[in-house]
Amino acid sequence: MLAACSRKRSTGFSGYAFVANEEGKAIAAVDLEAFAVAKHISLDDAPSQVVASAASSSVFAVTPRSGSIHEIQADRLSFKRKLQVAPAGAEQALMAARSPDDKFLYTLSREPHALSAVATDSLKVSWRLLIPEQPVDLAISKDGKHAAVSTVSSVRLADLSASQLSGPLGRGTYGSVRFLEDSKTMLAADLTGRRLSLYDVASGQLITHLPLSVRPDHLCFNRDGGQLFLTGEGTDGVVIVYPYHTPEVAETVLAGHGPGAMAASASSLFVASPQSGDVSILDIATHKVIGVVQVGSDPGFVVVTPDNQYALVLNRKSGDVAVLRASGITPNRYKSAALFTVIPVGSKPVSAAIRAIS
Repeated sequence: MLAACSRKRSTGFSGYAFVANEEGKAIAAVDLEAFAVAKHISLDDAPSQVVASAASSSVFAVTPRSGSIHEIQADRLSFKRKLQVAPAGAEQALMAARSPDDKFLYTLSREPHALSAVATDSLKVSWRLLIPEQPVDLAISKDGKHAAVSTVSSVRLADLSASQLSGPLGRGTYGSVRFLEDSKTMLAADLTGRRLSLYDVASGQLITHLPLSVRPDHLCFNRDGGQLFLTGEGTDGVVIVYPYHTPEVAETVLAGHGPGAMAASASSLFVASPQSGDVSILDIATHKVIGVVQVGSDPGFVVVTPDNQYALVLNRKSGDVAVLRASGITPNRYKSAALFTVIPVGSKPVSAAIRAIS
């Protein structure tokens, strides 16, 4: 049975989880000391993503159908301003990723097919790059110099300082893109080929294709970036990849039923299974599943607090956030990760970002 939703005090982390309620057209600010919703911040359209700034007090909510970015003041839990980056439309898609120095919020839009740089101080578009094909995903390198853009038929690199887009590095139907921690290698999930393609950023040359036992729908690095976890259509398991030196697929670990979204703490990987409503806990050091916890209905997004104390699981159908105590999990004591509490947050929570408040 799910835990009762009572106010509880944490042992250290002070901040909020900003949760995008898609059907509720609002951002729920969850107090991570009280473990309760502090405020619902209404928006004029359905949010699909939340991006938190590391340096400023701003949190940005993305509303694709309106083509807009909404800025929220995290310290005041209030709406500040918004920018329409792209034309509104029922078929519009919009996603965002921040630069490491927080000076820009990069957005990817379907109409027009474009990568835009939004200055966070003024919330105005600084420049825009048109993309030949319909874009799918966006990633920014840790050094802030490049963006990776996947499309329905190619994967490309963008030089952010020169505002220039490369030609196609590879052809195919791509999903997620990522950079390694050293910013020297870009990874692209080839959905049709069921493989992970690695490219050298400096030259744009292919390093290798890694065949996978699953379609690479979901990607998640561990905290130091030394291991990459993948889930997707094909098997009820997690594929583990070592992406550095000579990239290789290490093994596939059976976990969950139709596993999807993931998030990693310092020692554990939390894998959500939407169909069965549970989260499998994988020990990152041993690659063993050490527990399964029921969390709610249709878990579709997982995030771990920066202090590694809690894993927050967003349940889309039940409209709540299940909180697992992530700290102190060991192979013989996984039950310590049983639900700490469940927080009702609104209608169809789909994304969350955590922001510390000093």
